[in-house]
Amino acid sequence: MTERGWQPLFTAHPDARIAIVGQAPGRHAQASGIPWDDRSGRNLVDWLGVTLTQLRDPSLFSVLPMDFYFPGKGPSGDAAPRRGFASRWHPPLLAAMPDVSLTLLVGAYAQAHYLRDARKRTLTATVHDFREYLPTYFPLVHPSPLNFRWQARNEWFATDVLPELRVLVAQVLGR
Repeated sequence: MTERGWQPLFTAHPDARIAIVGQAPGRHAQASGIPWDDRSGRNLVDWLGVTLTQLRDPSLFSVLPMDFYFPGKGPSGDAAPRRGFASRWHPPLLAAMPDVSLTLLVGAYAQAHYLRDARKRTLTATVHDFREYLPTYFPLVHPSPLNFRWQARNEWFATDVLPELRVLVAQVLGR
């Protein structure tokens, strides 16, 4: 990745209160050097009930993808993050952020890594039963605009999950 001139894309600050763990930076984010710098990021801002400025404030939100580099394209969407990357880099970074009290697990890779056997049979079931993982983890589907069909089939996400997510985020941020 460094041979391509890419910088690792993550944020970590000792005062961060919420960690966002997703798959890996997207192509646009990797090119700009700004995490969640795409339509998915704008959707995430809406889901969290925060401003873009707040999302970009590393003293509020750390961004720890399962891989710190865009993995390239796969057969259907982006390729998987590299194995072992998060296991190597997340523990020391999280240890340096003692104020993180909530970790958002965005997508199947983050949920598999952090929830392990506690996750449900499907991502949908895991997100639906998000309360089981609180107060430490909050599993989410990816905020990609391409997930509009999933959201249409799972109306409970907008009516039940997102309002609770916004309240919890506001509480953790002290608003």
